[in-house]
Amino acid sequence: MNSSVESTVEAVPQDRWRPLRYVVRAPLLLLHILISGPLALFSLNPVAARIRVGGTTLEKFMIRWWSGALVRRFGFRIRRFGEPLPGAVLYVANHISWLDIELMHSQRPVSFVAKSEIERWPFVGWLSSRAGTIFHRRGNTDSLASVMATVVERLKSGEPVGVFPEGGSGHGEKVGTFHARIFQTALDADVPVQPVALRYGRDGRQDPSVPFGRKEGFFPNFLRVLGNPAMDAEIHFLAPVAATPDARRRMAEESRARIVRELGCGDE
Repeated sequence: MNSSVESTVEAVPQDRWRPLRYVVRAPLLLLHILISGPLALFSLNPVAARIRVGGTTLEKFMIRWWSGALVRRFGFRIRRFGEPLPGAVLYVANHISWLDIELMHSQRPVSFVAKSEIERWPFVGWLSSRAGTIFHRRGNTDSLASVMATVVERLKSGEPVGVFPEGGSGHGEKVGTFHARIFQTALDADVPVQPVALRYGRDGRQDPSVPFGRKEGFFPNFLRVLGNPAMDAEIHFLAPVAATPDARRRMAEESRARIVRELGCGDE
């Protein structure tokens, strides 16, 4: 963990308003999970997938509404820049927090590729499974091949898919190397690639208290984020990257470069 993250985490107990934020946000979050959660999950069915609401289906409308409300329960103001491409598209984003998927879902429901550990997280894992998340066992070649085949299948069926090409979450100060292999799925399915830049903070700067600390588990991070001061959750939909057959590495590098430029963060 870098020094800025360590100092921020250590300074958390000195925040005198943190207990008050827990008092206000915890009951609202509980109500959202216990009351709005079942309502949203009930809408994930074939009937709701055919009902149209405001230019989209009831199923997708409910996912967007529930996910956006969840992010706001943690004190974030969602700020979107640009527009998500319609239809089948491979979204590639930098990875900062376990909230990244919900932030993306607040703008457009997407089948995300995520590490298999998330499937075991309380409530979040169950919700992710119901939302169509594709779980990958990191370091397992057979799992990666299966994941890529599933991604191609969903893209060809017209569904959008989201991935975190860094292969893990970072601290937001830098964007890690984008692994190129997953970009092959966009070539195989003949769909565009759209980079997405994510950031949680204020005044265009990433707050280091949001990402996971070194060896930090889900629940400690969950509690810290819940008590943090209000800040922005930014999602930037950038210009699509042109498909480059037989050169997926260039596609990965260009996608990463666009995200780095948008966030103004340093290279690794």
